[in-house]
Amino acid sequence: MLLMFLFSAAVQVNDPDPLVWMAIYGAAAVVCGLEIRRRTPAWAPVAVALVALVWAGSLHYRAQDVPISSLFAEWEMQNVRIEEAREMYGLLIVGTWMIVIAAVGWRRARLSASTKPGAQAKRQ
Repeated sequence: MLLMFLFSAAVQVNDPDPLVWMAIYGAAAVVCGLEIRRRTPAWAPVAVALVALVWAGSLHYRAQDVPISSLFAEWEMQNVRIEEAREMYGLLIVGTWMIVIAAVGWRRARLSASTKPGAQAKRQ
C-alpha cells in the first residue's frame, strides 16, 4: 500500500488541483512507512482516515450514480462526475487502509500490554 500511495501521489502532477491530492496520498504513504517500522503514532492513521472519509463523503452525492465500469473505461477524464467518482473511491481506499492500520496498532498495543509482567495480576 505504501508503494500504491506513493504512485498515486506521483500521478497527481497532471491534476488540476495536485497539491491537495498529493498531500492526502503522501500522508497515507507516510503513515504506511511509519507502520512498517512500527513507529506509527496512534492519532496519525485516525486523522488521515477522518480527513479522507469526510472528503469522500462530500463527493458522494455527485458521484453516486456513476457505474463502476465507467471508472475504468478510459484513463482520460470523460466528465466531472466520473473524475469525482474516481477521487471518492481513492479517498475510500485511503480511509479504509488507515482504519486497518489503526486497528492493527490498537491490537498490537493491547497484546503488548497484556504480555507485560504484572498484567495478569492487574486483570485478576
